[in-house]
Amino acid sequence: MATRIALLGLGVVGQGLLEILKDKGDALRNGIGFDAKIVAISDVMKGSIYNPDGLDISEVLRVVKETGKLDGYPESPSLIRGWDSFQTIRESNADTIIEITFTDVNTGQPAIDHCKTAFECGKNVVMSNKGPVALAFHELSKLASKNGVRWGFEGSVMSGTPAIRMPLTSLAGNEIREIREILNGTTNFILSQMEEGLSYQEALTQAKALGYAEADPTSDVDGFDALYKIVILANVVMNAPLVREDVAREGIRNVTLEQIQQAKQEGKRWKLIAKAKRVGNQVEAQVGLEAIPMTDALAGVSGAMNAVTFDCDLAGPITLIGAGAGRTETGFSILIDLLNMSRSQL
Repeated sequence: MATRIALLGLGVVGQGLLEILKDKGDALRNGIGFDAKIVAISDVMKGSIYNPDGLDISEVLRVVKETGKLDGYPESPSLIRGWDSFQTIRESNADTIIEITFTDVNTGQPAIDHCKTAFECGKNVVMSNKGPVALAFHELSKLASKNGVRWGFEGSVMSGTPAIRMPLTSLAGNEIREIREILNGTTNFILSQMEEGLSYQEALTQAKALGYAEADPTSDVDGFDALYKIVILANVVMNAPLVREDVAREGIRNVTLEQIQQAKQEGKRWKLIAKAKRVGNQVEAQVGLEAIPMTDALAGVSGAMNAVTFDCDLAGPITLIGAGAGRTETGFSILIDLLNMSRSQL
């Protein structure tokens, strides 16, 4: 039976997912029995379309590439246009909502309300937005459970790199005593470039030119992005009721070339480290610059890559390294949640 999907948002991630489904649809059906049917798309800027019998993914990608909108998608007797996101959730025949809208990270909206509406309608949700998971994890988890539906958010921490699923499945049975991570590719890239001799401002300018940093890089360079992600892992992996206000935060704006070079001479490397550690019955977390020894697994993570080390009581330290962003990588994070829901796994 096909998984009927409604997409809320058709930006870079949504288009990346559609490209994956177009290219790998037959292999997924024939290889593991996963059949995805996109029945609805609702995007504030591009428009919305709904067909209970399914949309033609190739046509969606074509018209969006050519015009930037869904207006040119071919008409058919069963095609409906103009639904907003909430009408799409409530009235489409989708059983799974993919929530990839532009969301205010400070409020988690509109994604939090999209989740609540979907759960109350008995529909699963998959997302890559970090705001709702960081701000309302326990509330939304309880609501999903109450309504007997699933909520996937693998892409909210390290894109398609399984920073959530790996500790929950492959490391099950361990007590995770500490999580240490490099979770922001922008700041890691800047620090790597400063080690090559660039000033902070020169490295930031280069990061913007390469698309690693936004026009307003505040969320990255001041540590907010890493803060939200460590809150997510502390809640999900360590079962700690941590909120953003609990986390001490420092960014990278004040690091100097002199500090970078001094650390280099001492066999160390500056990194923006987010960490959560069990202290008695509590979990304490912080985000800040650290000069870590070259022998530390995180010291070798350069450029825009991300990494996380889980300190386990049985397995010892386990480090996972991979991309933390990207069109295809984040599209894959959505796919892996869909696949695991179809397999009825964690």
